Amino acid sequence: QVQLVESGGGLVQAGGALKLSCATSGGSIGSYAMGWFRQAPGKEREFVAAISRNGGSADYADSVKGRFTISRDNAKNTVDLQMNSLKPEDTAVYYCAGDRRRTAWSLPSRMMQSYDYWGQGTQVTVSS
Repeated sequence: QVQLVESGGGLVQAGGALKLSCATSGGSIGSYAMGWFRQAPGKEREFVAAISRNGGSADYADSVKGRFTISRDNAKNTVDLQMNSLKPEDTAVYYCAGDRRRTAWSLPSRMMQSYDYWGQGTQVTVSS
């Protein structure tokens, strides 16, 4: 049973940075395209960023493009989300997710339904 565990959330001032990490247990992260999603209070969960299994392709929501960077280290079984220039509207619970159906070179999906495994989430709060 694959388990995903997020870490790195916290409270930061606007303009600051945080780095989220997602680690796997019970499976190799290299078997999954990986995505980050977030859910703010009272809002639906939304796509943030995703990366292909081999790390060759990445995709970002327009709202975070140029500020966030997703990366992966398959040898360490981790996927990171570097978040810079944070804004109060980035406040949310951030979830990592794994998609086991993508081939190594396939573009990652933005759709929640594509992802089979989810972490419990980590809270990110950006104060103004």
